[in-house]
Amino acid sequence: MSKVIFIDVDGTLVNEHGVIPESAKVAIKKARENGHLVFICTGRSKAELFPDILNIGFSGIIGAAGGYIEIGEEVLLHERVQQEDVKHAVHFFNTHGIDFYLESNGGLFASNNCKKKIRFIIEKLLHEHPEAREDVEKGIQPFHDSLIENEDLMRDDINKISFLGSSVPIERIQQEFEDVFTVIPSTVPAFGSNSGELSLAGIHKATAIEKLIKHLKIKKKDTFAYGDGLNDLEMIEFVQYGIAMGNAKEALKVVADDVTDTPDNDGIYNSFQKYGLI
Repeated sequence: MSKVIFIDVDGTLVNEHGVIPESAKVAIKKARENGHLVFICTGRSKAELFPDILNIGFSGIIGAAGGYIEIGEEVLLHERVQQEDVKHAVHFFNTHGIDFYLESNGGLFASNNCKKKIRFIIEKLLHEHPEAREDVEKGIQPFHDSLIENEDLMRDDINKISFLGSSVPIERIQQEFEDVFTVIPSTVPAFGSNSGELSLAGIHKATAIEKLIKHLKIKKKDTFAYGDGLNDLEMIEFVQYGIAMGNAKEALKVVADDVTDTPDNDGIYNSFQKYGLI
C-alpha cells in the first residue's frame, strides 16, 4: 500500500552543517522506487532548496512553513506576506539593529549587515570545528552565497522572514507581530540563540499537508512525517505516524509517535526500514 511521507529539511534531512547524509538520499530514492510519495516539508522557501536537495528527487514540495505547495509543475498554494506587513517587519528590525533576510521563491533578500553576519557565523564554525570545513562548504556556504544584497526590501513576493541573533527577546518580537505572524526560534542550529522565523499566522505544515492529501485523495492513515523543530509540531501531531529525529526538540519528542536517530546516525534510513517503507 503506497504511503505519503513528509520530510523536514533543517535538522532532519540535513545535519547541523546543512549536509545531507548519503543514507537519507538512498532511503528517499528507494521509498519512491517502492511506489511511495515523498515530499519536502520545510520552513525554507524555494530559493533555499539548493540543487543537492532537489536532485535527490521528490514527489513535490511544501515550503515556507506551509505557505507554498508544489506538485510537479502545478502550484497548489502560494500565500505571500502583505507588503504593509513586510514594511512593518523591515522597519522594526532595522530600528532595533537586528539582521534579517526576506524569503521568496525567487531569492533571499538580505538586510545591510546580514551577509556579513552569516560570514562571521561560518568563520566561527570553522575556527571551532576545523574538521567540519567540507561540511560547512557544502551546507552553509551556498546559503551565504545566495543572499542578495542592496535590493529594495519593500516587496510583494515574500513568503517568510528570518532574523539572526536578536538583541530583542523573542517574546517581544512575538508580541510585536502576533496579529500577522507566527514567530518561532530558528530551525537552523548554526544561526545560534535568539534567531527566529516569521511565518504567516494560521498557516503551518499541517494545514498544507491536509490540503495536499485532500487534493491527492490520500487518506490520513497512510501519512508519515519526520521533523526536529518547533515548526514541525503541528505536522507531527497531524499525520498518522509522526516521527521525531534523535536531535529533535523535547517538545516534539513528547508529541511524536516515535523517535528515530539523528541525521548523521542514519535516522531517516533506519526509520524507513523499521516501517517497511524500504
